[in-house]
This record gives sequence, C-alpha cells and structure tokens, in this order.
Amino acid sequence: MPISPPNPDLLVGLDPADDAAVYRIDDSTALVFTVDFFTPVVDDPYDWGRIAAANAMSDVYAMGGRPLLCLNVAGWPRDDLPVEMLSRVLEGGAATAARAGAIVVGGHTVDDREPKYGMAVVGLVDPAHVITNAAARPGDVLVLTKPLGLGVISTAVKNGVAPESVSEAAVEIMVELNDGPRDAMLSAGVRAATDVTGFGLLGHLQRMCAASGVSAEVRAAAVPVLDGAEELAAAGQIPGGSRRNRTFVEEWATFAGDVGEVRRTLLADAQTSGGMLICCPPDCLDALLGELDGRAPVSEVIGVIAAGPVGRIQVCS
Repeated sequence: MPISPPNPDLLVGLDPADDAAVYRIDDSTALVFTVDFFTPVVDDPYDWGRIAAANAMSDVYAMGGRPLLCLNVAGWPRDDLPVEMLSRVLEGGAATAARAGAIVVGGHTVDDREPKYGMAVVGLVDPAHVITNAAARPGDVLVLTKPLGLGVISTAVKNGVAPESVSEAAVEIMVELNDGPRDAMLSAGVRAATDVTGFGLLGHLQRMCAASGVSAEVRAAAVPVLDGAEELAAAGQIPGGSRRNRTFVEEWATFAGDVGEVRRTLLADAQTSGGMLICCPPDCLDALLGELDGRAPVSEVIGVIAAGPVGRIQVCS
C-alpha cells in the first residue's frame, strides 16, 4: 500500500499500522479516523447493525478517543433481499451510534451480491493521551476485557447449530461498546492497547509486539472464553478467518505445557466487536482493574509483555 509523505501532524498512520489513524488539529485536539464493515454475523438484521457499528467504533476507543461522526457503508443485493431489511440494519447502527453519543450523518450503499454493512467513524482524542499499539513495554501486564469465542459462535449461528442461549450471550457481548475500557485506560494512565477483532487475540498481540519491539507471554488457562464456544470449536464450527489466523500466529507463537487444540483455536479465533487487550504498567494495574470493574464484561489478567525476540509469543498452560 502506498504511504503518503511524512506529516508531523499525522500522529498515527500506517507505519506502524494501528487500529485507526490519528491527525493532530492543535495542541488539545486530534481527529481519529477508521472504517470497518463485514457480512452478517447473526440472523437478525437489527442486531447485525448494532454489532457492526460497535465494531467500527471500537477502533476509536482503542486509540483513547470518542466517536463523533459516522457514515454508513453498505453493499446490498437489491434483487434478492428487501430494502426494508437494510433499513433494519441501518436502524441498528443508528441505535449504537446514539448510545455512543455519535451522530450518523449519511453514508453510501452499492449493489452487491453479498450483503455487507459497517461504518466509517471520525472521533476526537487529546493528542497528549493517544493510546497506541506501539507503546507496550517489558513488564506491562496484559488485561483482556471481553471473552473469546465470538467467531466460532457466529459460524455456528450461520450453520444453524448454535444453542439459542449461546448465540444470545454472544450478541450481548458484541453490541457492548468499548467506551468503558477506554475511560478506564485513560484514568489509569495506560498508553498501549489494541482491540481484539479479525486477527484474533494472538494475532493482535503479535502485531502489538512487533510494533513495540517486544515479545509477550500468555497464560492460556487465564484467557476467558464464552460458554459454549469450546464445545462448538471441538465440533468443527471454526471460521476460515480463524484457521488462517492460527496458521499465521503459529509461526510466531511457542506453546508450552498442556495447551490443547481447542484452546489454541480459540486463542486465534477471529472476533467481531471483541474487547480491549490492554498493556498496563504494573504500578497502574490495581487502578486499572478498579476502573474496569462494572465497565467491561470481564477484566482478566492473561499475561505479560517481555523483552526478547521481537514479535514472539510464549503461550503456556
């Protein structure tokens, strides 16, 4: 991908790639830019809209920002699916934007053989408090704020084999905004984080380690997983993206102890609207965990950042 000439006001761009771009307007204001869209992950169009909007806004929260303006991005097979269904998708997106305090100001739809929906989002952040994936330091503690298994469960939903209680729990997790973890990170003084989405937990962690020039250690048993996800993964309900993630991360990850096949799959599971993976300095950990209480579905300590071969991950049982 071509990279534009250097600009001193582009605080975060493509080198290294992060969750969103950040451009400084003045000493107290910077803009955060991001876009994300995808095919349906649930059956209900309204829920799909809610999830896609929360997923797009998550990139702004990962940078420490606040979503401000949103544009709908949609592809729709107009000859195969009713426009009324698209309206429900857009209503779901608008509902999530309203919860986030953001404004939907328009968008664009094209005719497409496969339905797709998401948002382009502009947010605001203080340039002095931008959170990036390139600021992890040895000794930082890794904290995760949503359980894994969303990709596996979404695949089971598409195949009609997900128990209703499991799919409902996954939807509730996916529509949850990451504004609470954003507030907790800023309050505790965290400077490094990323949201866990399509590359899976280990994929996003590897990108963070590579950008920061560090390695990481993860305790597999400490990583929270949604109820039902392990059983569905064992039954083969694994999305193609998760399989590709695992192929990638196993070039960078070393597994020690009893880390089984299902757990390895879930550590690489492609998430939709997943949680924050936070790198917290040890002296800030108690403050962060206290701030996360009641603001995130979970707040689990799952590992640590280490000095060592850049980008490498040690996974133990």
